[in-house]
Amino acid sequence: MSTSSEQVLSAPCVALPGTRFAHRMLRHWGERLIEGVLFLAAFSAVAVTVAIVAILVYESAAFFEHVSVIDFLTDTQWTIMFSDKHFGVLPLLAGTVTTTAVALLVAVPVGTVTAIYLSEFAGYRTREIVKPTLELLAGIPTVVFGYFALVMVTPALQWFMPDLPGFNMLGPGLVMGIMIIPYVSSVAEDAMRAVPMHMREGSYAMGATRLQTALKVVAPAATSGIVAAYILGISRAVGETMVVAVAAGQQPNFTFDPRESGATITAFIVQVALGDLPHGSLEYQSIFAVGLVLVLLTLVFNVLGHLVRKRFREAY
Repeated sequence: MSTSSEQVLSAPCVALPGTRFAHRMLRHWGERLIEGVLFLAAFSAVAVTVAIVAILVYESAAFFEHVSVIDFLTDTQWTIMFSDKHFGVLPLLAGTVTTTAVALLVAVPVGTVTAIYLSEFAGYRTREIVKPTLELLAGIPTVVFGYFALVMVTPALQWFMPDLPGFNMLGPGLVMGIMIIPYVSSVAEDAMRAVPMHMREGSYAMGATRLQTALKVVAPAATSGIVAAYILGISRAVGETMVVAVAAGQQPNFTFDPRESGATITAFIVQVALGDLPHGSLEYQSIFAVGLVLVLLTLVFNVLGHLVRKRFREAY
C-alpha cells in the first residue's frame, strides 16, 4: 500500500489539455497583439494610397466631362486663367521634366561620387562628420532653397548668361539638384557598404587599387541600391514645389529650354489651391487632373526603377 502511494506521489504532473491551451494563448498574446498592430500600420499605408488615387480619379472624372482627354494630353497651351481657355498639360509636363533633368544632372554625379568616397575612402571620423552634415542639408525648408535660387543662384548665372531672365528653370533646377544630393548619396552609400567585405578583399588580392575596386566591384554589386537612390532622387525632384514656385516664374511655356521661365505641375497646384478660384469650378478641378498626371509620372519612374533593380539583382 505504501509502495503504490509513493509511486503516485513521485509521478510527474500532467497538465490537462485545457490548461495547456490556455497557457499557450497567454504566452502568445503579446506576439498576436504586435502582429495586429503591424498589420494595421501596413494596411493604413495602403489604404491612404488607395484613397488618394480614388479622390484624384473621382475629381478628374468630373473635369474630363468638360475637357477632352485628347486635348488635355496634346494641347500645347495651358491658359485656364484667361478668357480663351486651353487645358493642355504639356507645358506643365515640360516644365516638370526640364527642372527634374537639370536637378539630376547635378545630383546623380555628385551624389554618386560622394557615396563612393564615404563608402570606400573616407575614414570613420570623416564619415561621421560628412554624412550627418549632408542629411542636415535635407532638413532645410524648401522655401529657403527657393529664395536661395532666386536671390543667389540666378544672379550668379546672369554673370555668365546676361540674357537669362530673372525667372527661369535653370536656377531652380540647379538648386533642386543640390537639395536632393543627400537622398542620392545616403541611399547609395548604404547600398555600397552592404556589399560583403570578402568581395573587396578578393579584388585587393588580385592587385586592384581602391578606386578600381570601388568602380568595378563594389558599385556593380550595389547597382540595385544605387538605382533605388536615383529613383528616390527623381521622385523627390518631380514632386518639388516651393523651389520652382518661387524661382521659375509660374508661366506655363511649352519649352524644354531651361533658360526660359516655366511652371511645373506642383507649382500650378500651389497657385490654384491658394483660394483665388471658387471651389468646384472647372479651373479648380483641373488641379486634380494634373495631380493624377503627376502620380502616373511618378509611378512610371518607380516601375522602371523596379525593373532595372530586378535585372541587375539577377545579373549579380
